[in-house]
Amino acid sequence: MHPLLKLALDLGPLLIFFVVTQTAGIYWGTGAFMITMLIAISIGIAVERKLSPMPLITGALVLTFGGLTLWLSNDVFIKIKPTILYTMFAAILLGGLAFGRLFIKTVLGQTLRLNDAAWRTLTWRWSAFFLVLAVLNEIVWRNVSTNTWVAFKVWAIFPLTLLFAMSQAPFISRHQIEDKASGAG
Repeated sequence: MHPLLKLALDLGPLLIFFVVTQTAGIYWGTGAFMITMLIAISIGIAVERKLSPMPLITGALVLTFGGLTLWLSNDVFIKIKPTILYTMFAAILLGGLAFGRLFIKTVLGQTLRLNDAAWRTLTWRWSAFFLVLAVLNEIVWRNVSTNTWVAFKVWAIFPLTLLFAMSQAPFISRHQIEDKASGAG
């Protein structure tokens, strides 16, 4: 998938959520988020011709917690969705470690070649980062207005994730396994 399309599919529903919430309220924003998430997942499936687990898990949680938010007229459900998502990602990664599985390698192994020790370190780091995001989401949604929380979700979480990912680049670079074919000249 083209990187700009991937970015649009990842950020589009969040941006729509932000704009609609700021102009029409959290319930309209939640409905718009649910619809655009379904559209983004559908486009992703059509382009890649496969179901990617991360958007699927995220989409399922958006539909579940968004549906509860609308059905019960209670915005707490959409606010706790990120906490549950990040905690779930950390639990999956850590659970994989406990059973000798490197799920982060499964997701990124096509792009990166690292030894298993490096994959384990990245798993610990990403797990810790996801837990920090979960705690941060809890602190923010419980202490600020709904519109401020939505702005935080859109304008802080994504940049924090990008910064964290970029901060891992030196570690990945140090542990990258060179392709044997590239050494032959």
